[in-house]
Amino acid sequence: MVNIPKTRRTFCKDRDCRKHTLHKVTQYKTGKASLFAQGKRRYDRKQKGFGGQTKPIFKKKAKTTKKIVLRMECTVCKAKKQIPLKRCKHFELGGETKKKGDVLQFK
Repeated sequence: MVNIPKTRRTFCKDRDCRKHTLHKVTQYKTGKASLFAQGKRRYDRKQKGFGGQTKPIFKKKAKTTKKIVLRMECTVCKAKKQIPLKRCKHFELGGETKKKGDVLQFK
């Protein structure tokens, strides 16, 4: 279980800042695939008409997790940067943090 705070003080490389500032942290999510990307246009043209499936469909998935990518936005200059983390099954953004000497409570 990886738990990361929603804000982080870290270095901003933008030419306006170039110092440690507060950054807003979010999890990176891939955008919607475009219908007009060259690969998609080529694939659609190849699929058209008779002849069935023309390209292989990948079915031997080996990985069970994905690498987590943090998207950080500077609160001063709004510059954005991305930081990759290691693979993990459970990722939490801004969850409750463990306190030192806390007693475990079972519900």
